Amino acid sequence: MQTNPFIIGTYAGSHYFCDRERETNELIRDLTNGRNVVLIAQRRMGKTGLILHTFHQEEISKNYNILLIDIFATASIREFVYAFGSAIIDQLKPRGRKFLDRFLQTITSLRPAVKIDALTGEPTLEIGLGNVSSVDATLDEIFAYLNTADKPCIVAFDEFQQISHYTEKNMEALLRTQIQHCPNARFIFAGSEPSLLVDMFNSENRPFYQSTFTLHLESIPSDKYIEFVQMHFREHGKAIDVALVEVAYQKFEGITLYLQMLMNEVFLLTEKGETATPYYFEMALTSLIRKQNFIYQSIFADLTERQREILRAIAAENIAVNVTSGEFVRRYHLKSPSSVQSALKGLSGKGVVGKTLDGYVINDRLFKFWIKRNSI
Repeated sequence: MQTNPFIIGTYAGSHYFCDRERETNELIRDLTNGRNVVLIAQRRMGKTGLILHTFHQEEISKNYNILLIDIFATASIREFVYAFGSAIIDQLKPRGRKFLDRFLQTITSLRPAVKIDALTGEPTLEIGLGNVSSVDATLDEIFAYLNTADKPCIVAFDEFQQISHYTEKNMEALLRTQIQHCPNARFIFAGSEPSLLVDMFNSENRPFYQSTFTLHLESIPSDKYIEFVQMHFREHGKAIDVALVEVAYQKFEGITLYLQMLMNEVFLLTEKGETATPYYFEMALTSLIRKQNFIYQSIFADLTERQREILRAIAAENIAVNVTSGEFVRRYHLKSPSSVQSALKGLSGKGVVGKTLDGYVINDRLFKFWIKRNSI
């Protein structure tokens, strides 16, 4: 039984999923009409949850083979192929040996290892990087398998912008060619770096130019989220002041993950029969920051002084624009525009800051609050 209805980091069914009706219907409409989709959202806005929610809709789950492949941790074509092959094997395991055998007969260049499951004692198939003997051949065979699968396929690549960081520079062209010759599959290219994705899919000199439809995922409307929160509190014999949810929504810019984290904590702090008031916001936020204090201290300690200075400036601004202007440098007593550029490059490389269409932000919004509380 689900005791806390504010789920963090996973999909637990439609009852615990807030709104996104328009986006879900749009995705279903595009995919079932043969369109590939670029799904763009800032980090932690809920794009993976939307994909999983869409995959659980009967119109998709009954009629398509579905694959979600997170390539955020990949750094090369070889690792991409490994992740792709692993995802297909994981998807086929529950369907039985016949489907696995058919896949392995198609993917002759891949040699999975048979291992014994420590819990069940049953033999299982797994692949490692060492089992990918020929990257090009395996990729050809994976797409050949998709093209001859028993049902049409929908393949979602999460954090797709990662391929632009691969050492090999032909990944876009390689994938575009494969996709063009795979009519039995539709693709979702999801990512959290808007500028990279916009350039990848809308620049005339790039392989994916005008090959997809775009869905930009924005914040869940505040009234929808308020209804969602109130419903779950009510179902558990609790109540929550609308003003509290409004404050949380504003402070966390409507970003789904942080709203869920805060409401999870508020729900925990609220006894049955009680009403959570705006005062609970500060209690919940303090609790969340305290739990992350050691991590944030460690991250901050590893930064240079120039990086710490620009982080404090971005935290103060919430969204920082014109960061190399003389006015911005003077306002926050920074060394120089060039030092700001250098610090931002280092922070971006560490994933601490990101550049949105509006300006520079601290990616972890809880870290932003920690910085504000610990600025000296």
